[in-house]
Amino acid sequence: MSSQQLLLIDGFNLLSRGYFATSYGKEESQLATNKDGEYINGVRVFFQKLFQLIKNEPYTHAIIAWDVKREESIRRQYAPDYKGTRGELPTPLIEQYETCTKLLDKLQIHQLTLSPYEADDIIGTISSHWRNHYQAPCSIYSNDRDLLQLINESTVQIIAKKAGEVKYDLESFQNDYALSPSQWVDVKALLGDKSDNIPGCAGVGEKSALPLIQQYENIDTLYKNLQANTVDTTFKRYFKKLSSGYESVLLSKKLATIICDIPHLEDFNFEDCILPVNKEEIENILASYGLSIKYQPLHLIAN
Repeated sequence: MSSQQLLLIDGFNLLSRGYFATSYGKEESQLATNKDGEYINGVRVFFQKLFQLIKNEPYTHAIIAWDVKREESIRRQYAPDYKGTRGELPTPLIEQYETCTKLLDKLQIHQLTLSPYEADDIIGTISSHWRNHYQAPCSIYSNDRDLLQLINESTVQIIAKKAGEVKYDLESFQNDYALSPSQWVDVKALLGDKSDNIPGCAGVGEKSALPLIQQYENIDTLYKNLQANTVDTTFKRYFKKLSSGYESVLLSKKLATIICDIPHLEDFNFEDCILPVNKEEIENILASYGLSIKYQPLHLIAN
């Protein structure tokens, strides 16, 4: 099974980045549409990137994971303000999400949405099952750095940057952060995340969060040392902040931890997410939506 490779796409992360990159400074009336008047500026970027990924690497399976509405998230059950600071989405973006899901169904490219779980949780669970069942390579495509906690010997994350895409594998992650990926959630517990309204520990930033976890491994050990008054005095300026932020840090870790054991996906059938082979049909379907994009999966070309 080593010849098999899985690509997991954080769907809304890709679609929204494509939308905002191509709509910057434009009125809605200036956005690209097809002959039926449907917005396609974000959709075009979405499928161009998806097809570029499967052209460059021999992926045999692919899944697009979508978020549920933020008010449906399981994390709202214990943090009612989770993602509460985010504004409303532009109508053309919402419409293109619907176009994307419709097109993926027609193209027979597998996609998953599962309330009350977020796309991160779907990706975490599926990548864990893939690793356990196949011990084969898995790539996660997303700019959401929360997903870095999922990296392991067979799972990498691809992050888009201005200078090009960076592929974080286990070695490169450890070289950059001097941590194991599982410790990333402890860093997030201290840092928080303004975009998701995760509080973290007030007054503790990246310059202190990383060294604290590098030295004390996780927040449990950190707080045990804090209570025993054995934390390195180098961090003395943070003692009171850490002490007063304890409950916030615990909540933040719970919010930042990706769920990797969604019960509903326990018996997921990976045969359902094999990439389609009918190149002409796929290109014709896309063309009917005003999208001229070539479909050239590398694993088919190689074979």
